[in-house]
Amino acid sequence: MTTELFNEEFNGIAGQLKSFILRITASLHDAEDIVHDTYIKALEKLHTFRGDSSLKTWLFAIGSNLAKDNLRARKRWPENVTDICKQEAHANPAFFEEAFHISKTSPQAVFEIKEHIAFCFTCISKSLPLEQQLCLFLKEVYEFKVNEIAQILDNSEAMIKYYLYTGRAKMIQVFDGRCAIINKEGVCHQCSELNGVYNPKQRFQEEVMKIEMAREAENADKEHLFDLRMNILKALDPFESDAAALQLHHLEHNRNVMEKYS
Repeated sequence: MTTELFNEEFNGIAGQLKSFILRITASLHDAEDIVHDTYIKALEKLHTFRGDSSLKTWLFAIGSNLAKDNLRARKRWPENVTDICKQEAHANPAFFEEAFHISKTSPQAVFEIKEHIAFCFTCISKSLPLEQQLCLFLKEVYEFKVNEIAQILDNSEAMIKYYLYTGRAKMIQVFDGRCAIINKEGVCHQCSELNGVYNPKQRFQEEVMKIEMAREAENADKEHLFDLRMNILKALDPFESDAAALQLHHLEHNRNVMEKYS
């Protein structure tokens, strides 16, 4: 593969790789650095690429290894990360001042419930063991096959299936107990609360019923609801959505809080 062809192919893959790394690290700065380092490392090793996998799989393997190195020394987040970060936000007037400034000045600062659902999954998934989190995003959001994930993470297909099964089961359990959209008795109502903050004239129930997961919450089984949640993540680019600037601000806040908390 020539350098020119590699550059062309890399540019077509870089957006997905960057969103993947962002969701794994919860850091815009780290995502940008890791994607840049992935490009440099891949270019240096381009002569070793023989096409045994797709270039996308090969690049995600390099990026995943760099992300694991970045995260290995950091503690995983607790399941109630959103509760902790909500309390910190209420105690920090500067957070909301900056958020409202973004909402008034950025074209990507519309609060959307579906975007917050994706944001919520990103944060809570960091409570999983790292390999489970990586497998879930690679399979459920970026649609790699099990054998491709095994190549990316340099592990057996049997272990990848185990990580997927345990990761899915844990996230289903967490959201069944927390999410008020899925379970009316769930403890977390942040979607409705933030909708009231940023869209005070918008009726929450009318907006939430536009989301298939919410419409089917009372009738669908938990596995199907998890798949619908993943569909929301697949449909959203955290850098390109109408809510990107606002959600990146929230994500940076959560990361800072978790670094102090840990």
